[in-house]
Amino acid sequence: MRFRRGARLDPGQIRDIRGRSSGIGMGMPAIGTGGGIVGVIVVLLFMFLNNGGGSSSGFNIDPSVGENDDVAQECQTGEDANESQDCRIVAVVNSVQTYWDQAIPEYSEARTTLFTDQVSTGCGAASSAVGPFYCPPDQNVYVDLGFFGDLESRFGAEGGPFAEAYVLAHEYGHHVQNVLSARGDSIPMELQADCYAGVWAKNAVDTGFITELSDDDIRIALDAAAAVGDDRIQERTQGRVDPESWTHGSAEQRQRWFSNGFREGNPAACDTFGASEL
Repeated sequence: MRFRRGARLDPGQIRDIRGRSSGIGMGMPAIGTGGGIVGVIVVLLFMFLNNGGGSSSGFNIDPSVGENDDVAQECQTGEDANESQDCRIVAVVNSVQTYWDQAIPEYSEARTTLFTDQVSTGCGAASSAVGPFYCPPDQNVYVDLGFFGDLESRFGAEGGPFAEAYVLAHEYGHHVQNVLSARGDSIPMELQADCYAGVWAKNAVDTGFITELSDDDIRIALDAAAAVGDDRIQERTQGRVDPESWTHGSAEQRQRWFSNGFREGNPAACDTFGASEL
C-alpha cells in the first residue's frame, strides 16, 4: 500500500492523547476485558448500541485530557504517510471516511483516538487489553497502536500496513452501523464490519489517498482477519474451540465476509443479517 504523495491529509480526524492522563478511576464504569476486533464482546458497547442510539448525552470524553499536536504538525501529505506510522493511520482514516461520506448520505465523521495503556470513553474506562474498539455514544474509534505489535506477536498475524488498515476499516464499519442504526446479534454485526472493511478496500484507490493496492495487501488483510477469528484465538488461549461462545466469527467466516465486500465493492453485499448462513 502506497499513498499518493500530493494527497492532503486531515489530521483533525485523529485525537492523539498518548502518554496523557486518561482520568480513569474517577467513577466511570469499566469496559470489560477483551473487545473490538479481537473477539470478545465489550458489553457496554453493545448496550449503548442497542439502547443509546449513538447519543452522547451524559457520556463524554474527559475534557481535561490534553492532546498532542505532533500528528497535526507532522502529517500533512501522502508522502508523510509513506514515511510514518502515525501519518499512515491518518491517511487510512481519511480514506475510509472519504469513502463512507460518498457512499452514505447520512454519514457523519468519527474521530480516531490514539491512547496509551488506558482511556476514558463515552462507554466507560478501557485499557489496551480490549484492543481497538468503537464507542457509539461518543462516536470515536479507540486504538492503542501497541495492538499492531500484538497482532503479530500474540495473534500470529503477518502484520504490516494493510493489516493495520483492515483493523481501522473494521472499526469504522461499526461506526457505519451506528449511523445506519443497525441492530443485531454480535456475530452478524462483526462479520458485517469485516465486509464493510472489504468494501472500503475495493474503493480505496478512488478516495484519492492511496495509489494502488496489491494482491499482497489483500492477502495480508485476510491473514489478519483469520488471526482474530474466534476459533484461532481460542486455540491459542485455551487449547480448544468452543463455537457456542463465539462473538465475532471464525477465521474462515471473517475472511469470507471481507472477501465478499472486496469482491462486490458495495455495502449492499454485506447483509449478514439476512444471509442464509454466516
